[in-house]
Amino acid sequence: IDIGKKEVTLREAIVEARVNLKASVIKLIKNEEIPKGNVMETAKLAGVIAAKKTAELIPFCHPIPIEYVDIKFSLKNKEVEIKATVRGQAKTGVEMEAFTACAIAALTVYDMCKAFDRDAVIKSIMLLKKSGGKSGTYIRT
Repeated sequence: IDIGKKEVTLREAIVEARVNLKASVIKLIKNEEIPKGNVMETAKLAGVIAAKKTAELIPFCHPIPIEYVDIKFSLKNKEVEIKATVRGQAKTGVEMEAFTACAIAALTVYDMCKAFDRDAVIKSIMLLKKSGGKSGTYIRT
């Protein structure tokens, strides 16, 4: 779509994903005993790189300047919770960049842990918050 007449505003999006894993695999992650390396550091790096490449991966996404990407992890009993936050001054939203960051971080967790849990599941990738632009703020309730 033509975004030429839209105003540049500060845009932010937060996306969450969850990866279900056996409790024993969560323990391996916590103790940094996964042979491929530190799962959360690797997944964070992969997610940041992915956010910056979103326009190359998704055909109708506009390339936009990204000023901030952060990915946080929370280890639960049988789950890795991933939250990706993306911000930037742009004419269009950054939610696809946040989705891409979160999805690639989740895929990286899966890849690094699959040898220990063939039943691992990536689930519920969802937008939690979006702000900036004409449509205002969206918060998942």
